[in-house]
Amino acid sequence: MSNWPQVPLDELLSRADSPADLAPDTEYHEVTIRLWGKGVVSRGKVRGADVTTARRFVRSGQLILSKIDARNGALGMVPSELDGAIVSNDFPSFELREAGGCLPGYMSWLVQSEPFVDLCKASSEGTTNRVRIREDRFLQQRIPLPPLAEQQAIVARLDALADKTRQLIAHIDAIEADADRLLIGLATRADLSDAERARQGWTQGSLGDVLKLVSNPVSVKPEHSYPNVGALSFARGLFTKPPIDGATTSAATLYRIRAGQFVYSRLFAFEGAYAVAGQEHDGAFVSNEFPAFDINLEHANPEFLYAYFRSPDVWQSIARGSKGLGDRRQRVKPDQVLGHQLWLPPRRQLDRLGAAVPAVIHLRSRYAAIRADNAALLPARLERLFSSVDRGP
Repeated sequence: MSNWPQVPLDELLSRADSPADLAPDTEYHEVTIRLWGKGVVSRGKVRGADVTTARRFVRSGQLILSKIDARNGALGMVPSELDGAIVSNDFPSFELREAGGCLPGYMSWLVQSEPFVDLCKASSEGTTNRVRIREDRFLQQRIPLPPLAEQQAIVARLDALADKTRQLIAHIDAIEADADRLLIGLATRADLSDAERARQGWTQGSLGDVLKLVSNPVSVKPEHSYPNVGALSFARGLFTKPPIDGATTSAATLYRIRAGQFVYSRLFAFEGAYAVAGQEHDGAFVSNEFPAFDINLEHANPEFLYAYFRSPDVWQSIARGSKGLGDRRQRVKPDQVLGHQLWLPPRRQLDRLGAAVPAVIHLRSRYAAIRADNAALLPARLERLFSSVDRGP
């Protein structure tokens, strides 16, 4: 790598300017770029007649970046499925020069690296919230450019590593999906007829039979700080948020939750923001957007609720009838949760869930660590490989 020549980008890239003459009745993809090298994607389609400002076409294989967010990794190569998509002038695009000797695959990997993002930071200037990349400065930056044969070998190795990381994640996803199906099956026994469930001791009821809405309000004092949690969507549990500063919050009242309580987000219940508070969240505070319930341990347990609420069908059933402006504005009321009808399991089934759920949670914790290590592989490899990128003055 130390022997690779350092080549200015203007020898490899040329500005691509293809003004878009849009047909009024034709739909076009509009391009957006995810931060931190997460790719160039479509933000949706738009009719030519509805576009009121200047647009340009982009072509497959072009390098495109965001003037504002290139310093945050918003850049990448245009994929084949977005050939002929449109962008605004805030997204300059560049062709690879045929005589430049740079393979598209090599450039695609290079621009995902942290050293290249640092190069974009060095090419940006402006005041807070108005920092933009300067194209002239950007094109003056130098990158390491190995011979074509070595570029091909680098691309092959990185493509293979990326494929292995995707395979690993697909494998973990499949195992976790199987675990969810197991838990939901244990919590519902949908494979049984109603008569068979009744024969085995299941009883028909509502969540109101096992949950009791509770409220533990606390008046906010300016001299205090309040530990805060939120609920993740897709039944992924509670997460710790920055503490609420009593001196700066507009809330006059917060609500303390306790370990073992069932908690949900009124606003995001439709996408599974249901959880059981763990010991690590005991005594944390939430707003009134997060109703909390005590669990009647004679007829249910936290593990049953954890398993039962793994099912998207349950979220959708409870959310029906919510009033709001579209799904993302629907607030689910506590009465909707408490009124939800279900089959309640007998004690022996609750005990099975009491053993199965901790095992699955432990499995997920192990896989979360594997996911984190797996996600770090490519960035670390790119950092080592492209550490000789010239980051500019």
